[in-house]
Amino acid sequence: MSANGKKLWLLRHAPVLAEPGLCYGATDLEADAQATLAAAQRIAPLLPAGIVLRSSPLRRCAALADAIAALRPELAVQHDARLAEMSFGAWEGRPWSAIAREEFEAWTGNFADAMAGANGESVRAFMHRTAAAHDEWLSGEGDALWVTHAGVLRAVTLLQRGIRCPEAAADWPAGDLAFGRWLTFEAPRLA
Repeated sequence: MSANGKKLWLLRHAPVLAEPGLCYGATDLEADAQATLAAAQRIAPLLPAGIVLRSSPLRRCAALADAIAALRPELAVQHDARLAEMSFGAWEGRPWSAIAREEFEAWTGNFADAMAGANGESVRAFMHRTAAAHDEWLSGEGDALWVTHAGVLRAVTLLQRGIRCPEAAADWPAGDLAFGRWLTFEAPRLA
C-alpha cells in the first residue's frame, strides 16, 4: 500500500491491430505483441508488492495483464468484465467517419441514456458497471492495477471527481491516454 493510502493504477492496452479510426469498443481485437511486451516491461518493476492485478477480459488487455504476470509471477491475473470497454452496438467495426452525423448527434443529445450505436451500451450503464468495480476497490482492496481501456480510464476520472454519470457529452473527459501508459489515483483517507 502506498504511504498516502491505497493506490489504483489504470493501464491502457497497447495499440490494436486494426485500421486507424475504427470504432472497436467491445470488439475483441488483438493488440500489437511487441508494444504489449514493452508496456509490461515499463510498468512491472514499478508495481508494489501485493498489488491486485485485474484485467478487462478482452484480448488486448488480457495479453498485457498476462505479460505483466509473466514478469511478476507473484501476481495472479483476475479478469473482470466490469473493466471492459463500452459497447458501441451497431457502430462496432465501422470507421468513426462512416457513422452518420445524425446517429452520433442522437446519441450525444441524450448522452447519459441513449444506447450507443442504437443497440450498444448507454453511458449510464457503462458508468454503473465501472463504478461497481471502483466502489469495490475503495471499500476493500489495497493497491490495484487495472489493465483496461480509454473509456474506463475516463469513467474512473469522473468517479474520482464524484461524478457518477455525466449528463452531457461535453462533461465526458477529453483527450486520450497513450496506448501502454497509465494513470494513478489514490483513495481518500478515511478519518
